[in-house]
Amino acid sequence: MKILVIEDDENIVKSLNLLLSMRWPEAEFISSNLGEEGLSLIETTHPNVVVLDLGLPDINGFEVLKQVRLFSEVPIIILTVLGDEDDIVKGLEMGANDYIVKPFRKMEFLARVQSLVRSQDIICGNDIFQKGAYRLEISNHRLYCEDRGITLTKNECLIFYILLRNCNTVVTYRSLAQELWGDEYPGSIEAIRVHVQRLRHKIERDSEHHKLIETKIGIGYILNLPVSR
Repeated sequence: MKILVIEDDENIVKSLNLLLSMRWPEAEFISSNLGEEGLSLIETTHPNVVVLDLGLPDINGFEVLKQVRLFSEVPIIILTVLGDEDDIVKGLEMGANDYIVKPFRKMEFLARVQSLVRSQDIICGNDIFQKGAYRLEISNHRLYCEDRGITLTKNECLIFYILLRNCNTVVTYRSLAQELWGDEYPGSIEAIRVHVQRLRHKIERDSEHHKLIETKIGIGYILNLPVSR
């Protein structure tokens, strides 16, 4: 496993290196204090997980995230001092898989990284999943329905897979969080809401009136599919 940290605080880099090497001694730890160099390292080293700071000396971390999502679906954890809700939503909407505010708790950070690694294996061995009119090609995050082919992000693909697998049944926020990240954490419900909102805009004919993915307020979601006779 390769873990890339894009962070300009040397003390945090050293702390993360020690923390991650204790948890995964076999892992390769790569770091950069610049966003541009970090982008190049993602292209050349193909890490399994990226930890990204937003306050970089050369380019803004949001710009790094934006550029990464043009060519890679590598799982990205934002690690930053910016804890406003608007920043968290922006990061998730731009394609981050998780968002952690500094100062962070070490065991929680490890759990978040482990959950991202785990989520990559949730649907291993099920490259194509089909139910009703929906065909999900998991390896390339493509959803086909009727005359449309839709490209999803990794998290959108995982969420739709879980909802499709449990169609016409309410899937709770807690069970979604457990399947995606291993457990609930502060902010996990908001993260799921952001991903589902993006899903709706991509797949629903009328994203303002949610007929396919229906919200069960305070509980979770249900994917409504016609019952075959």
